[in-house]
Amino acid sequence: MEDKKVLLSVSDLIVRFRVRGRVLTAIRDISLDIYEEESIAIVGESGSGKSVFTKTFAGMLDSNGYIDQGKIIFNDPELADTKVSLNAAANRIIARTEKKLNEYSKLSLGKNEFLTMERLEQEKNAKGVISPEKKEEYEKKLADLKAKRTDQYNLRLTLDPKNEKDKIKALGEEIKAADQQIEVLSKEMKEENEKAAKHLAEDQAYLNVYNEQMNKLKEQYEKAIAGEITPEMKEKNKILAKEIYLSVGRYPYAQRIKLIYALQKELKEAYRRGVPLEDDEACNAVFDKVAFRVKYLDETADHLHGTCILNLANVKYANDWGKIRGRKIATVFQDPMTSLNPILTIGKQITSIILKHQGGTEAEARAKALDLMNKVGIPNAEQRFDDYPFQYSGGMRQRIVIAIALSCQPKILICDEPTTALDVTIQAQILKLIKDLQKEFHYTIVFITHDLGVVANVADRVAVLYAGQVVELGKVDEVFYDPRHPYTWALLSSLPQLAQRNTTLYSITGTPPSLYNSIVGDAFAPRNPYCMKIDTLKEPPMFKVTDTHFAKTWLLDPRSPKVDKPEIIENIHEKLMNAFNI
Repeated sequence: MEDKKVLLSVSDLIVRFRVRGRVLTAIRDISLDIYEEESIAIVGESGSGKSVFTKTFAGMLDSNGYIDQGKIIFNDPELADTKVSLNAAANRIIARTEKKLNEYSKLSLGKNEFLTMERLEQEKNAKGVISPEKKEEYEKKLADLKAKRTDQYNLRLTLDPKNEKDKIKALGEEIKAADQQIEVLSKEMKEENEKAAKHLAEDQAYLNVYNEQMNKLKEQYEKAIAGEITPEMKEKNKILAKEIYLSVGRYPYAQRIKLIYALQKELKEAYRRGVPLEDDEACNAVFDKVAFRVKYLDETADHLHGTCILNLANVKYANDWGKIRGRKIATVFQDPMTSLNPILTIGKQITSIILKHQGGTEAEARAKALDLMNKVGIPNAEQRFDDYPFQYSGGMRQRIVIAIALSCQPKILICDEPTTALDVTIQAQILKLIKDLQKEFHYTIVFITHDLGVVANVADRVAVLYAGQVVELGKVDEVFYDPRHPYTWALLSSLPQLAQRNTTLYSITGTPPSLYNSIVGDAFAPRNPYCMKIDTLKEPPMFKVTDTHFAKTWLLDPRSPKVDKPEIIENIHEKLMNAFNI
């Protein structure tokens, strides 16, 4: 993919969900680049994280889900390009901000003293509480007890009060016992902290040395920050003041002022700590705590002009998703029967999206909608424009869903198992339609599926997911004909097309691991017939097979014993060619 531009770059992504008092890690440290105009399939069993992964860059995570770590950089020049109007009020705000930054930047002159004072303070605080090791031990015990109590409570809710009174009573006793243990452990932890705090208060010799060192450092700090900043720093602050205004320019006025103060506060702390703001990565990280940083490019008398790095993992302003979702990243869902509004006509559902994102008149929107309906293969589009969804078959509804998704010509089309609910003959038509329209609209396809037959027909590349991680990534022919991960072997072995007459269809033993728990080693180890001892102890790195093919398995380590892939998937090229008409 060297000749193609990276459209979406996902790095070190971790996504968690709060579920019934516990935290579930659905995506575990995924890094993946998606290129312009390619088709990439995301495959894996149910629960492997396929849909959650794509929901993160479409802004569609459920309310109890959140991105805990990582970046999702969307390289779209149109969205990145930013202009903000300048008037007398804006110039006054920028001037005030610049003055504040000049004051705050003096704090950087005393960064060494400040960091030393902070370290001394942390050492003192550490002496007044239990050790980190002991604290971690207590917290682990408390977490285990609370998780056990939550499971018991949830189980009790499922029982029938009339017929399972004994079980309910027994669980009630267990919950009560767990509550008592939690109370005892919490009290014990509190007493240990109080004992440590008392010991510190009585250690007068240490406190005298601490106070002497701290007072000396404070004098040095005050003397240092009384100095003058350099002309270069003043020039940098002038640019930063404009970047602050550029970064908040899309917000309503009241929120804009609030965010300006928040950014000033973050930059003050950055100066105090000596953060190298001339480094773009460091400066972006400071801004990201409040809003996207829009980097200053140039200006006129009426406008400031800049560009930003769009990190979709850090979108804080809900209206930003309105410019991305539908317009730049669109989704085709798996069930066309529920994707459309049953009380609105087909035409209205297409034109409303066109009018929202592209503007224009009703007549123009109708003309575009009819053109799209013809493109997706709706016969007699003019006559069927005012029909309701119930008057369309499943296949025709899915064509309309595709038309809606393409109405704003998005850069990325997410297809979330779009053929699952359709008849086999219709499935082939929908897949062909999606691929044919890609040539015209030049979008990137991210295809979520568990059907490897679909992958063979649609994808250029394949990412195999297991337990929230990419375990194998490569071109479609590499993953099909030269798979390297045991999980990929198992998926391919499960293909019905490979089963022989009078033999049992292969199935993967066991179940995926619980994502409530931290996983040690290779997540697939308990189900892996080729499991080695290291698989149960240490997570494998991503090994490089070719420039485009990678697999996360210890079997690729030069020190591991040679293991041949299962006989059932040896020489599968001809079978797959015949089965899937590749």
